Amino acid sequence: MSSIDIRHIVFDIGKVLIHYDPNLPYSRLVPDEAERSWFFANVCTSDWNIEQDRGRSWEEAEAILIRNHPEREDHIRAFRRHWHEMVPHAYVETVAIMGGLIADGWDVTMLTNFASDTFREAQKLYPFLTLPRGVTVSGDVRLIKPDLAIYRTHAEAFDLDPGATLFIDDSAANVEGARAAGWHAVQFTGAERLKADLAAYGIQPSDAAPSLAAAAML
Repeated sequence: MSSIDIRHIVFDIGKVLIHYDPNLPYSRLVPDEAERSWFFANVCTSDWNIEQDRGRSWEEAEAILIRNHPEREDHIRAFRRHWHEMVPHAYVETVAIMGGLIADGWDVTMLTNFASDTFREAQKLYPFLTLPRGVTVSGDVRLIKPDLAIYRTHAEAFDLDPGATLFIDDSAANVEGARAAGWHAVQFTGAERLKADLAAYGIQPSDAAPSLAAAAML
């Protein structure tokens, strides 16, 4: 693969650069594990949450659930209210890889399924999210991975050559979506595996500046 001319590197964010786990605040709010599992399977489901990533407002999202589960109003509203607790830390080693790529002059952008408002909140929590050349946020463009349209939108917005683009995402479905769009893509499982995947493309990022690693710990 090292003979392939990669010129653009695109990072996903959640579970690649920053940790995300809705269970973190809800383990306190709904201590019973069985009840909490039921809540995520039947009320604040993944399918419900992804629509905020597609651009639906939290007000509308909450209203839909509260109509069907009025007794759960406090727990429903807690999803947005306590969202910051769901992203408790950055993956420092991955952030260092991204920082090294930027320092080496690689063209780095980000493509993420994220609600518009929570992404801006994440940028304040983690300033390194402002370092790449730019980002496509699903909530802004009202498209989500793995829809082909969002990869094409990102490539057009940042003038990427799909055949010279390498995408990094933790989701196998999103990786396959990128490949269907003509990109190269690798599934993120950890920083060491990512280094090996980059090396297979002839890419070896230098060490990131200490200030970048410090920013990841904020």
